[in-house]
Amino acid sequence: MSDLLERLRGRGWRMTSQRRVVAEVLDGDHVHLTADEVHARAARLLPEISRATVYNALGELVSLGEVVEVSTGRAKRYDPNAHHPHQHLVCSNCGLIRDVHPAGDALAGLPAEGRFGFTVSEVEITYRGLCPACA
Repeated sequence: MSDLLERLRGRGWRMTSQRRVVAEVLDGDHVHLTADEVHARAARLLPEISRATVYNALGELVSLGEVVEVSTGRAKRYDPNAHHPHQHLVCSNCGLIRDVHPAGDALAGLPAEGRFGFTVSEVEITYRGLCPACA
């Protein structure tokens, strides 16, 4: 069973055939699909699944904190790697996204005086450049 499906079962998420297919499509490393890509892949496994059902399932997964919505300046993408802290490397040309795990504390680069009194709860860093295929 996939990591995402296991987490959802553990939370008691009602696992309909449509929800299961959406979770199966999202599972894996470096998965950052748009809603339309999730729908297209889900439809190959369950032809009767509607776009609305996919959007609703994605919304629920984001609300549960099991999937992260990633904005890259293009269409929103959905990342199932919500429970493993990481950052993103994005190709500025084709939009390819890879998860990266730099060493060290991301907050270390922001000194206390640069926080303007904020209590920082999370950090999002996106590295942009060209992937090998676009370089």
